[in-house]
Amino acid sequence: MPVLTDALLSIVVPLYNEEENVTLLTERIHESLEGYNYEIVYVDDFSTDRTRKVITELKDPKVHLISLKKNYGQSLALAAGLDYAHGEYIVTMDGDLQNDPSDIPGMLPYVLSGEYDVVTGIRQKRKDSLVKKIPSKIANFMVRRVTKLDIKDNGCALKVFTRDIAKDMNLYGEMHRFINLLAYLEGAQIKQVPVKHHARNAGVSKYGLERVFKVVADMMLLLFIRKYFQRPIHLFGIIGVLMILLGVGINIYLLIVKFGFGQDIGNRPLLIFGLMFILGGIQLFTIGIVMELLIRTYYESQNKRPYRIKNVIIGGETA
Repeated sequence: MPVLTDALLSIVVPLYNEEENVTLLTERIHESLEGYNYEIVYVDDFSTDRTRKVITELKDPKVHLISLKKNYGQSLALAAGLDYAHGEYIVTMDGDLQNDPSDIPGMLPYVLSGEYDVVTGIRQKRKDSLVKKIPSKIANFMVRRVTKLDIKDNGCALKVFTRDIAKDMNLYGEMHRFINLLAYLEGAQIKQVPVKHHARNAGVSKYGLERVFKVVADMMLLLFIRKYFQRPIHLFGIIGVLMILLGVGINIYLLIVKFGFGQDIGNRPLLIFGLMFILGGIQLFTIGIVMELLIRTYYESQNKRPYRIKNVIIGGETA
């Protein structure tokens, strides 16, 4: 049962070439959130059509338009919107009208109760092509297999976050696909609820079959970074030490063969392997130390964002 709240809601929507959808999307958000206190944060990812102009001409005081200086991709556009959002609760959704804003009131009570930090949608009867469904299924399968997070639909953009969780997530690359996992790794309690899903209203989908490979690559990168980012020496150092020990063991064996049994070891490939393991292990251990120093420098450096904003327009006027 939808519950009204006086808390400010921020509806964050990344946009790229959605001039035909943005007006109708705005109307549907207004209809769905009547009686709520909210702002709509549109982030234009350097669209090449009239998306920015259409939003500006709305002259809607609830609409905040963030225009990025170049095309950064959906993850950084979303990150810009999350950083800007003023709301105590933050809602994310796509701008192609496949997500339905009328689902938002039904999702809010779970975060308002304080029991959950994130409410994520499970798209019912998806109206997508196989080109979009296949990578989504791969991603969902990998997340469930590799982590303890059992989310049925990680690809659904319609989500509600508490402010602290939304602000603490550092999105980069194309990690918006794994935003549930990022939140989970930050300690979020996540609730899944069924939501409606519609066919794209207008415009062209930005997804292709190459997304399958991006999903796999991003998943591997995310798991590596989240597990070893703050302690790379635990990965490179351990592997390096094991390689060194293996190389030393091989060479001790060869020394015993040489001096104990008088056999010639100069032409044995095993000697080369032993030396390679020792040298490779030293290199990996050194890489681990260097990365530890780089991580320390990273955390002590200035907190600069990986995107640049051209301007911000509120209600049709430059802020």
